[in-house]
Amino acid sequence: MAFLSLVGAGPGDPELITLKAINVIREADVILYDALVNESLLAYAKPGAVIRFVGKRYGCHSLSQQEINLLIAEYAISHGHVVRLKGGDPFVFGRATEEIMAAREAGIPVQVIPGISSSLAAPAGQMIPLTSRGTTESFWVTTGTTLTGEVSADIDLAARSTATIVILMAMSRLEAIMDIFAGHGKSETPVAIIQDATTEKEKVVTGTVRDIVFKAQYAGMSNPAVIVVGEVVRLREMTGTVRQLINRNEER
Repeated sequence: MAFLSLVGAGPGDPELITLKAINVIREADVILYDALVNESLLAYAKPGAVIRFVGKRYGCHSLSQQEINLLIAEYAISHGHVVRLKGGDPFVFGRATEEIMAAREAGIPVQVIPGISSSLAAPAGQMIPLTSRGTTESFWVTTGTTLTGEVSADIDLAARSTATIVILMAMSRLEAIMDIFAGHGKSETPVAIIQDATTEKEKVVTGTVRDIVFKAQYAGMSNPAVIVVGEVVRLREMTGTVRQLINRNEER
C-alpha cells in the first residue's frame, strides 16, 4: 500500500530520536533522508529497504524540492511505505507542507512523526533555557533568510521584543542580522552560536551582539548552526557551574 511517513530524526545525536520514529523506520520500504540526519539511524532499516540520500551538501548535486516530491510519489506507488527522514522536526523549516500536498495530490496517505528540533535541543544541550522566570517569558524561532536570500523581516520584529530569539540557517547573514539587533539598542545583548548541536563535533561560541561576528569568524563557525540571542544566554554560566558541581560530586 502506498503510504508516506514524514519522520523527524532529531537534532543530530542518534539517541535523541523517538521510539515511534525508530519503529516507523523499521517498517519502511523506502527511506529518503536529508543531510542533517545522523546516518547511523539508517541501521534500523529492514533488509532490502531502498535507502537514498536526497539532501543538500556543499559540493554535491542536490535534488530540487519538485524532484523530491516526484520521488516520494514514484517510490510510494512502486514500493509501498516511504519514510521521508528529516533532521529535527518535519514542521520546523522542513518543507513538510510541500511534500504532504504532493503526496495527497497523488492519492497517497500521510502521517507525521514529530522530532526534537535543534531550535530547542541546541540551547538545552548548552544549558541555555529559552524561557526563565524573571528573565524572559517567551521565545521566537525564525529563519535567518527568505526564499530570495534576504534577511527575514521577522528578524526586525523579533529584535524589538524582550523574547529569546532562536535563528536557524543564518550564518551567511550573521553580520546583517546582528546589525539589526544593534539598531534596536541590543549591542550588549548576549549571543550564543551552537554548531553541530548534540553531536561529537559540537562547537559553541558566546559573546554579545556587538562582538559575536568577530568571535564566530575567529572560531571558524559555520552551518549547521543555531543562533540564540537573549538575556538567557547569561544563565549558561550559572547552570554550567551547577552541572560541574554535580559531575564532581558524582566522581567522588
